[in-house]
Amino acid sequence: MVRSLKNPKKAKRKNKKGSKGDGSSSSSSAPSLPTKVWQPGVDKLEEGEELQCDPTAYNSLHAFHIGWPCLSFDVVCDTLGLVRNEFPHTVYFVAGTQAEKAAWNSIGVFKVSNISGKRHDLVPKAAAGDDDMDSESGDSDEDSEDEREGGSGSPTLQLRKVAHQGCVNRIRAMAKNPHICASWGDTGHVQVWDFRSHLNALAESEIEASQGASQVFNQTPLVKFGGHKDEGYAIDWNPVTPGRLATGDCKSYIHLWEPASDSTWNVDPKPFVGHSASVEDLQWSPTESDVFASCSVDGTIAIWDARVGKSALTSFKAHNADVNVISWNRLASCLLASGSDDGTFSIHDLRLLKGGDSVVAHFEYHKHPITSIEWSPHEGSTLAVSSSDNQLTIWDLSLEKDEEEEAEFKAKTKEQVNAPEDLPPQLLFVHQGQKDLKELHWHNQIPGMIVSTAADGFNILMPSNIQSTLPQTVA
Repeated sequence: MVRSLKNPKKAKRKNKKGSKGDGSSSSSSAPSLPTKVWQPGVDKLEEGEELQCDPTAYNSLHAFHIGWPCLSFDVVCDTLGLVRNEFPHTVYFVAGTQAEKAAWNSIGVFKVSNISGKRHDLVPKAAAGDDDMDSESGDSDEDSEDEREGGSGSPTLQLRKVAHQGCVNRIRAMAKNPHICASWGDTGHVQVWDFRSHLNALAESEIEASQGASQVFNQTPLVKFGGHKDEGYAIDWNPVTPGRLATGDCKSYIHLWEPASDSTWNVDPKPFVGHSASVEDLQWSPTESDVFASCSVDGTIAIWDARVGKSALTSFKAHNADVNVISWNRLASCLLASGSDDGTFSIHDLRLLKGGDSVVAHFEYHKHPITSIEWSPHEGSTLAVSSSDNQLTIWDLSLEKDEEEEAEFKAKTKEQVNAPEDLPPQLLFVHQGQKDLKELHWHNQIPGMIVSTAADGFNILMPSNIQSTLPQTVA
């Protein structure tokens, strides 16, 4: 398990990035050399060299922070449109801090607007043999902010803080009622909050909030549950039955919450028991209201049905180390992804559980603990992974190595990018530049947008090779 942010300090953004897939790194001491893809853990920087971001690798890339580092955050569903593809974008979030002192913590409810960007061609027109050479210089990587598609200037951050006693281990907003959020605190309490007034205030305001002078609101939670025997990290709202919640703790217990009204919940005092160590994460089935999965430090994943008692329906060994995170595919509900402390992540086909081995894909690219994993809500074969190796990777499981296609691409780009030969063909993109990555989420309403949190703040990124517009299921 890897969770805590060590020696938290106020975040400072450092603009040294490398990206892989469509991204690359270059040497500041030898700018005339061909662009070379940086391989984390393999390549080393020579004296005088530094990683640089290739802006053409991203349709949009922005960084920000809200003060103290955040171990967890969630994207808040809004009413601005179910599928939004045009810049500039506006997004809403909730995030919990990891402050130096317990009394300094808060939940940030915030809005980021004027997220600008520009869609880049996967193969540069000039490199593909475009006859209009004038467009090569006019459409170069040196485009100014004012020339970017759909907006100019920097994004605007508006922030409202709600006091929270102790650090926030994990926070989740309810998709059906996005103003309702649940937080897991290191004090051992799970709290449910109503942030309607804060979200409404942000929606009505266009004034940028000063991060240092932002007022901290003292608000009473709707529910404060202290029935867990220890702190925890596992928490998830049911996507089928609004208001139903499950929470798991470091003593291996899971409690079920049932909504009694819009503002009250009944928590079953009798826990679900089956894991022999800490429950690290849990996820409800995207299609069955009573079924959920959990993962544990004991190396297993368990499947539960709330209708048939407090014992797991089935449990299976998923990794040879702690299972830190899981993600249930909402577009292909037979698939469950899991990430481990040993850096590996696996894809399980739940239809194969009776046969004994459910693993249909296993990746050993990352060499440090997996800290977050999530399927794309728009592409059933695509998922994103973050690791303690300071990399965020995006994968498409439908891809296979195609020698002819690869040769054609190299011919079109005229070897402008010298990509490593041993990368898995399913690896779409590598994002770097954040330190101690903790959690990532796709934006459900903006295809291709990923948000990530780390010790040094947040990134909003839209890789140029993630071009989806509508949900695509896996057959």
